[in-house]
Formats: sequence, structure tokens, C-alpha cells
Amino acid sequence: MSAPVPPTAGAETRWTSRAYLVVAFGGGLVALAVAFANPVPLFAGLPLLLAPLLAVGQLPGRLASADLEWRATGLGPDVGIEGLVRGNFGSFATDVAIRVDRPPGATETQPIRLVADPQGIRFTVRWRLAEPSIVLVPPAVVVWRDPLGLTVRRLVGARPTLAVQRAPPWPRRGRAVRLERLTTHPGEVRSRLVGPSGDFYGVREAAPGEPPRRINWWATARTGRLLANDYQLDRTGDLLILVDRRPSALGPELDERLLGVARAAAYALAESLLQNKVRFGYASFGEFVQAVPLSTGRIHRLRVLRAIVASRRSAVVGPAERCALGLARFYRPGVTTLIISSWTGEPTANLVPYVQRRGFPVVLLSPSPLPLREGTGDLEATDELLARRIEQLERRAQLSELWSHGPVVDWTDYWSLEPLARVLRRPSPKRVS
Repeated sequence: MSAPVPPTAGAETRWTSRAYLVVAFGGGLVALAVAFANPVPLFAGLPLLLAPLLAVGQLPGRLASADLEWRATGLGPDVGIEGLVRGNFGSFATDVAIRVDRPPGATETQPIRLVADPQGIRFTVRWRLAEPSIVLVPPAVVVWRDPLGLTVRRLVGARPTLAVQRAPPWPRRGRAVRLERLTTHPGEVRSRLVGPSGDFYGVREAAPGEPPRRINWWATARTGRLLANDYQLDRTGDLLILVDRRPSALGPELDERLLGVARAAAYALAESLLQNKVRFGYASFGEFVQAVPLSTGRIHRLRVLRAIVASRRSAVVGPAERCALGLARFYRPGVTTLIISSWTGEPTANLVPYVQRRGFPVVLLSPSPLPLREGTGDLEATDELLARRIEQLERRAQLSELWSHGPVVDWTDYWSLEPLARVLRRPSPKRVS
């Protein structure tokens, strides 16, 4: 859409570049009249100098405020934005322009269309989302431009932010979220060695400050490094959804798109849990933990959905230990925690171990950034395939470090949650799905 440049924040009216050219040309004519003592250029230059000042006063008082009402329509990746700018525009409707900024990852399939209406101006715009996402569309900018194009004025009024929700469907076969990670399967025999948090589960690297009673001295002697016993926690039957919204090394644009995908996954899972009346909680971590307690029901649905939509990318990277301590304040240990994080290395590569050490069994759902980066390297077809394969191997090596802490889902097909449903139905630790 071609629209004039809106005025800066705090400035109601501003001149366009055409106005500066007109003033410069008029000033040149006045200077020419003074230099040659000829009144003819003066009579031609004075109207040009006064034209921008007269254009400022052309805006009637009835257009000083214009409220906006809009909503999102469409199904799947197709998004339609329909809105109404309320105001008594009359003949000034042709001089009003509306600009709607696209969120990252959206492409315009149909330019904005403006239609005059007795209530104001109606507009429609069509987008297409490459991946399921919950994105926040900034308030539309409504500006008025005088017929000569010399001045531009932003019309103020109520400008609500619009949330576009496109969540992947939950698989019907795995509709009921069943948490079987810590249950006994047929043929399993529980160990008689019981620790403070449950039955013996395995051996792991010792954490700093590990008590001597938890150190496995036999395994330490065999391997030559300090190893500790890991005990199986008592499953509560509840689920905690944790969205990592800290910035990463991918850059602001990819971080925003991945956060939108993470919000969409949390939204789809929350809908499935609410339908099956499963107690669950929602938390997000940026600089600090923002948590919604465990519950279920209609009121809990509104709280969780508002928290999901309000999860914004944080500007500050909070330490992982702060997240683990914050979760321990809001939830009791033993709650199975689904962490949704892109997991692109530091500083987001240490959240799972810290949360798991605080007594929360962890399942990692990691939206892969590789599908969003395909075709952006300006490489030939053969080189693009090789680069993609190298990136896949590198990412698999990064995720393999988390196998000892719980199931890992490398999420590449954003429109399907089947890999996550398969892990929740019958999870297997030490594996990347």
C-alpha cells in the first residue's frame, strides 16, 4: 500500500517533502524579485510560501479523532483483516489513508482496500502466514493528507491491538493428553533403592553442591568423573507449559516468529487439556517468571489464553536458575513440565537441566529455526541442500546433549503436533523425536 509518511510521535501535523520543495521554490522566487527589483516573481512566490501554512488549517475539527474497530478472519494460513475507522469523513474520505503493519512471517496476498461507509471508512487486507502463529498486529495508522499533498496529519483515537491466532490442530488419535513418562510399563521392575524424591532412575553428572549421599561412588570410580544418582519423581498427573521467550543469537525477526510458533503450540495444547479437564498451568520466562497457577475450567481458560497472547519477546536474558527457582515458588515438584524453546545454544541451552534438577520432569518441544531460514542464503540448489544437511546435523548434535534429561521433540513441521502427541502418549527418554 502506498501511504504518506505518518508524523512522528508527539507531532500531530507535519509537512511532506513536496511542501519543502514548494517553499524552497517560492523562497527562490522572492529572492529573485528582491535581487532584480521586479514584483512579478514576488507575486508568484508569495502564494507558494503561504500554501503549506494554509493546507494545515484545511483539516476540519470533526476529523480530529477517529476510532478503530477491527477483527481477524479466515482459516489456516490465510488471514483476513477487516476493520472500520469510525468518523464523519464525508468528502474527505478520499484524502484518508490507512496503513496496517505486517508482523514478521506474514506476506501480503491482497493489498489494502478502502471503501467509504456512512459510519466511516471500511478496509480489508489479506495476508498469508507461513507457519502457525499467534501474532500481535500493531494498531493501524490512520493519516489525512490534504488534496495538494503538502501536509500529513495522524488522526488519533482508540487503537486496539489485534491478536491473530493460528494454532496447529491437535491430532485426534492423541486428543487426550496422557502423561505416561513416569508410570511403570509392563515388564518394568522398580528398584529397591529409594531416594528423597522417589525411586532410582539413573546416573547423571553431579551438580555443584551435590550432597555426598547422592553421589554414586562406584560409578564415579569407574568413569573417573563425579556422578550422582537421579531418582524418579512422583508423577502428579498435572502438566505445566513453559514458554521460553528470551532473545537468542538468531536475531529479533526470527525470535519473534519462533515465539509466535511457541505461543501457537501452547494454545493448541491448552485447548486439548481444557477439553479433557486436565489440570495444567502456564508460565513464560524472559527476565522473570510469569506464571498462571494449576487449574481448569472456563475462568482458567480465559486466564491462560490471555497470558499466552500477552507473552512478548523479552529484551533481557534471564538466568536459567532464576527460572527454576521461580517455578518452585508457584508449583510443587513432580509436575511434568513441557518446555517450548527454540534451543539454539547459549544463552537458552541450560534451561532444561536447571528445571529438571529442581524436581520437575521435563519434555522439550523445540521449534526448529531451520524451516524459517531455508532459501535465505542465496545459494544454488546443490549447495542449499548441503548447507541444510549440515545445519540439521549440527542441531541434532545440540539436542542430543539433552537426551539424559528427558524426551526431546525437534519440531520442524509446524502445522502438525503429532510428534508431541506421540511423546506424551508413550514417551521414551534419551531420544529425539
